[in-house]
Amino acid sequence: MVVVERVYRESELPDACRLYARDTVTLGWEDRTHVHGRRRTDGGVDFGTSLPRGTVLRAGDCFVIDDARVIATVVERPEPVFLVEPRSAPEWALFAYHIGNRHQPMMITDRALVCPDVPGVEQLLQQHRMPYTRSMQPFTPAATIAAHHH
Repeated sequence: MVVVERVYRESELPDACRLYARDTVTLGWEDRTHVHGRRRTDGGVDFGTSLPRGTVLRAGDCFVIDDARVIATVVERPEPVFLVEPRSAPEWALFAYHIGNRHQPMMITDRALVCPDVPGVEQLLQQHRMPYTRSMQPFTPAATIAAHHH
């Protein structure tokens, strides 16, 4: 199996592969944070990844799969999320504090704090009386989660 060790943006693709066939690889947020693993493009090309630690794949990132002569572009899969829309600067700080204090992944946009719909998050939002709605959208955490123990 071919193992890809580098991610490119479209503008950085080597000239030698620009005529390769195009494919996509649709990944959820957890798969986009795993640097090692087996992957399959949406068109069925199998490959592995061994990327630098801390890599978080984003929409538009490209894998060059030389053996198959394919460029696979990452597509972020829409997933169930909670949208928390703070109404003031103190709420932004307080809500982000509570979510981070529970070591929950979070994405920050210009309008909302976004959390994946994973066990425990809705209870956290309700416990701290954070106004939220549900949505389906791609999720990319602001930072990868490090192991932490008390």
